[in-house]
Amino acid sequence: MNEGAIETFLDGRVTIAQPQTGFRSGLDAVMLAAAIPAESGQTALELGTGAGTASLCLAARIGGLSVTGVEKDESLVCLARANAASNGSDCTFVTADIFALPAEFKRDFDQVFANPPFHGEGQASADAARAAALMDAGQLQDWLKLGLQRTVSGGFFTAILRADRLNEALAALPGKGVSVFPLWPREGVASKRVIVQARKGSRAPFSLLAGLVLHRDDGSWTPEAEAVLRRGSALALSEARL
Repeated sequence: MNEGAIETFLDGRVTIAQPQTGFRSGLDAVMLAAAIPAESGQTALELGTGAGTASLCLAARIGGLSVTGVEKDESLVCLARANAASNGSDCTFVTADIFALPAEFKRDFDQVFANPPFHGEGQASADAARAAALMDAGQLQDWLKLGLQRTVSGGFFTAILRADRLNEALAALPGKGVSVFPLWPREGVASKRVIVQARKGSRAPFSLLAGLVLHRDDGSWTPEAEAVLRRGSALALSEARL
């Protein structure tokens, strides 16, 4: 396994071994997990799990979920399984291309979520593993369409994206039942990340939410961000999504 440093999330409730090289999960994975409106007893599917950070943070926040993660890099799946074991979680991680899912996963889930590759042409990392995790190869819209396809009617698909690709994301999603939650680096600074959530079959109008400011001027976390990152608080995106 390409195992590197051990990192902790949710104030130590989740411990993750990350790869030595390539992409490493961080704030994006925790914020994604916090935005998923899951309930105990539901099924959840993560598309592109990496080392399992988002799935394991979700499982730590909401007990009684059946969480399945799909990742095409077998070494990352091995890491994710080891991370699940070390955290005492029953999350299931499988090796597969999300665009060629095994038959048993071609079904609907209550919650589907993803932190898809979101770098376009000319933005490739020199590190091959990192580039593979970040470069979308023109498939960002395909990721989003697949996520919604695998979501049960009335369920939620949630993704975290670069803010400058929001227009592409909205073009791939329905005109109704979609909300966008910006993550602001600090007051008065343009958003670099957005969480996009769609409720399948919803008739609710599009909603641009207030979002969350991450840092104070001195660089420390805002109380609201700290509540999510350390205490495992949820991000509310879905109350009005009818």
